[in-house]
Formats: sequence, C-alpha cells, structure tokens
Amino acid sequence: MAGWSHFQRSRKSHPPALVTRCLVCLVAMAKRSVKERQEVDGIDAAPCYANLMLVRHLSYFVALARERHFARAAEVCHITQPTLSAAIRKLEEDLGVPLVVRGHRFTGLTAEGEKLLAWSRQILADYQSLIEDLSGARKGIVGELRLGVIPAAMPVVAFVTERFCKANPLATVTIRSITSRAIAESLDAFELDGGLTYLDNEPINHVQRVPLYRERYKLAVSRDHKFAARKAVRWLEAAGERLCLLSQDMQNRRIIDRLTSSIGLTVHPAIVSNSFLAVCAHLRHGGWASIVPHSFFHVFGQQPDLVAIDLVEPAHSEAVGLVISAREPRSPMASALLAATLEADIEGGLASL
Repeated sequence: MAGWSHFQRSRKSHPPALVTRCLVCLVAMAKRSVKERQEVDGIDAAPCYANLMLVRHLSYFVALARERHFARAAEVCHITQPTLSAAIRKLEEDLGVPLVVRGHRFTGLTAEGEKLLAWSRQILADYQSLIEDLSGARKGIVGELRLGVIPAAMPVVAFVTERFCKANPLATVTIRSITSRAIAESLDAFELDGGLTYLDNEPINHVQRVPLYRERYKLAVSRDHKFAARKAVRWLEAAGERLCLLSQDMQNRRIIDRLTSSIGLTVHPAIVSNSFLAVCAHLRHGGWASIVPHSFFHVFGQQPDLVAIDLVEPAHSEAVGLVISAREPRSPMASALLAATLEADIEGGLASL
C-alpha cells in the first residue's frame, strides 16, 4: 500500500504538521476514482481505498482511550465491539507495535499507544479542519463548535454564540460547563475549539487570549438582609456572613480565597456547590448570602427578593476572555469563533450591573 507506506516513512522524519498534511493528501487521493488516480498518480490505486479507513480507525482509537472501556467506546462510535477490536488490531498490525495493554478488560495504553494518541488527536483535528475549510469556502462554517465555559462566565456566553450562529447559520454549538483546568486539558487534547475562562489568574499556556470583560464581585443577599440598603460592603464584613459559595475546584472560589487571604481573612462557607443554580436557590431560602460575579445578575436580573451590593476594601476585578489553541494554522472553527468574539461587546453589555 504505497500511500500508507509513505505516511509511515514521513511520520519518522518530518514534523507533525507535515505528517498531517501527508495524511490529508492520502485521504484525498483515496477519494479519487480509480481511473483518476491511475492517470494522475501513475500507481495501482485500488489498494489505496483501504486508507479511507485510517481516519476512522484513529477516531475509534481515540474514543477507546477516552472511554477506557471497549463496549462504551463502541457504543460512542455507533459500531459493534468486535468491529472496534478489529480496527485497533489493524492499527497495531500496520504500525507494527502494540497499542493496548491486553487483558480481560481495558487496562490502559502501551507507551507506543500513548504516542499514537497524541498524534491521532492532532491528525483528526487537522482532518476536521480540512472538511470545515472546504465547506466553509462555499456556505460558511459547517460542523460543531465545541466551547468550554467556566461557570462564572456562563451568564455571558450568549454574547459570543449569538454572533457566531448569525455568521454561521449551518453550524451547531455545544457548550460544556467545565473548570478552567479542564478547558486547558481539553484544548491540548483537541476536544474543544475554544474556551471562556480567566486570563490572568492561573493562566493557561500555549493559547491565544482575547480579553472580553473584567469580572467584579458582589455580595448577594435577600431583600430583608441587614446589608440590603447599603451600596457597598467591605470584604471583612462579607467574610463573616452565612455564606454559600462555589466549591474550591472552581477558580472563582480560589480567587475569592486568595483575595481574602491577602487581607488576612478566611471564608468558611456553610454550603459549597459547583453550580451557581444551587447558590441562587440558597439565596432565596434560609437567609444565606453569597459572593458572586457581577455577571450573575445579567441572567438573573434585578430580582425583587435579591439585592446585589458592591464589595470594596479592596475593590477587585479579574480578566475573563476567550482562549483558543495557539497552533498554526488556526482551525476554521476556531477562526470563526474568534471573529464572533471580537464583535461581542460584553463589557458594554454588563456596564449597568
């Protein structure tokens, strides 16, 4: 199989981007008719149809590494488990190395399998970018935008997606509410096209950053709370309230902890959650208070039974923005996301809060 042999030789001697281009050319060649390839390439083209299976087999392998279970991976890929197992064995035969630690069940990847996993993610990402680029040249981006968003930025995500969908009506958007650390990991694994997260606090490496707004902090209390009539509350006072806060796996909470520690305070919330919906529920019942981003009230609005009070001494803010992979060339989906983000005036939209 001349094309596959060329790809194997290229992966040993060329940088990843060049190898990926080699694979894309290989798939494109396989899509030609037999007659076209015989005329243009001067080779026996029929066996190269097997290369059409390469991208699919790599996607099966990535699914297996992610699910860590043959049956679940097969279900995700909409194939039978024997088909998945056969595809993995075919990859092992073609590459001449074991990829999966053999046992009664999936226990992990071999060292060679871990290397292939990194390559497979990049190859599949570039292949998808090719499809998006070719379709986008005719009718705008077609495909799925995968966007990771920290909970604190969820109230503003529609500023971006509304503009993205208007410019790319045939695309779909999948939004995942995840931590800033998970956004970094998912970008590295080519599982996200972009993320909305904090830019300066615990910054993510190897990404392009686009500032969108600065997050400010409010003490949220019920209308009958002792602070309800005040315009500002000191952090010292807020720290002593009966608090419901995000859990410490959320960067918003770590920012609050770092800020209060810097002025000699420690917060001891009675209730923690990884969901702002849970925080809101406790604000409405039981006399709880919470420290929330000012964007919180862009979604919940000026509720008749809730009050948002500025937190001062110190007055603090954190930069929030878009992060996309810094790799070049940028994928068409990431480029479309970037274009939509640059048009979003989130700071202006939150100015009244």
